[in-house]
Amino acid sequence: GGEAYVLDEQGTFPSLCNVEMVALEPVEDQQDAEALRQMLIEHARLTGSARAERVLANWDDALPKFVKVMPHDYKRALKERAKQETHAG
Repeated sequence: GGEAYVLDEQGTFPSLCNVEMVALEPVEDQQDAEALRQMLIEHARLTGSARAERVLANWDDALPKFVKVMPHDYKRALKERAKQETHAG
């Protein structure tokens, strides 16, 4: 019930995913990109992951290869919540 980020270095993820249930989006929003980068920094710190370090070291090249996976129901719920907050404020 939340969003996920997938590093799709081969460009094959859409063919492996059930797009009837989820939307696949590029990571273009600056807040999403920074949240993803912070998650990778934390993952590298906690696990010593060489792959995370490689991705971070090549961030500008790696970022366009990430896919944001968003379940349709979750996206709809976020839009509804934003609409309610707009009308409540």
